[in-house]
Amino acid sequence: MSAPRTTGWNETQKGLAYALGSYLIWGLFPLYWYPLIGQPIGTDQLLAQRILWSALFSAVLMTVLRQWPPLMAALKTAKVWWVFALSSLLLSANWLTYLWAITHHHVLDASLGYFISPLVSIALGRLVYRDQLGRLQWLAVALAAVGVAWLTFLGGRVPWVALILSITWGLYGLLRKQAPLESLPGLTLETLLMLPLAAGYLLWTQQQGTLVFSQLPWLPLLLVIGSGAATALPLLLFAAAARRITLSSLGFVQYIGPTLQFMLGLWVFHEAFDVIRFVGYAWVWAGVALFAAASYRLRHRPSVKDT
Repeated sequence: MSAPRTTGWNETQKGLAYALGSYLIWGLFPLYWYPLIGQPIGTDQLLAQRILWSALFSAVLMTVLRQWPPLMAALKTAKVWWVFALSSLLLSANWLTYLWAITHHHVLDASLGYFISPLVSIALGRLVYRDQLGRLQWLAVALAAVGVAWLTFLGGRVPWVALILSITWGLYGLLRKQAPLESLPGLTLETLLMLPLAAGYLLWTQQQGTLVFSQLPWLPLLLVIGSGAATALPLLLFAAAARRITLSSLGFVQYIGPTLQFMLGLWVFHEAFDVIRFVGYAWVWAGVALFAAASYRLRHRPSVKDT
């Protein structure tokens, strides 16, 4: 009798699917915010609205999934408070910069930031956790640094959008690595910590008569309200993927996001992209490709037992 056929996906396949889903959403995120370009709502109010609706959506999801007890227990530790206070500041800075970039036609700079972000995380891992890097990996980091320097000096301007996005996201990941909370409770705590300032700012703008919300057309209004779900969904998929596949595998999938953002910036948003900027990007892409190849080589190097 032949063995019964197995159906369904194994945990690794599920993890790759979750990772693919999260980075496809992040890669297509510029399209989500596109209808808000040219609307009277500013980036400051858009950030406050995103924090508000993210906090509400996360709180509802926490209630449905019964995740409040782990969060309340973790709040008894002082480390959780200061770690998430800092991570909420970094996350708000990252969101503000990203929203400004999308609504001010800097999608290409945003994509560059998320190309650089994994290399920033690598450097932080080396400095903080003493992670060991091979020569080719160090060369990859150097190539990316050359690309940033090229864009800064020969391009005539500092790529501050890309630098802020990559540095804030790298530091954010470093802090979250040290925090004893899963993605949903952590995001809930971060947004709740940011909520008083965001809600206070929105109330202040309402008193000043400058609040932009109900007067928005129906589609931008729905996008503002839905920003909470749009923020939480890819983070939850990412957390599910991280529990099922290795970080190195997750890192390979990560470049889907900035690649899609770059393609959107070039072909959909029709942003200017001259030869000088292309050379700078090419250095960064070379660094990314070299690091991926070096990491693959290290993972598949025969062990002593195999030789």
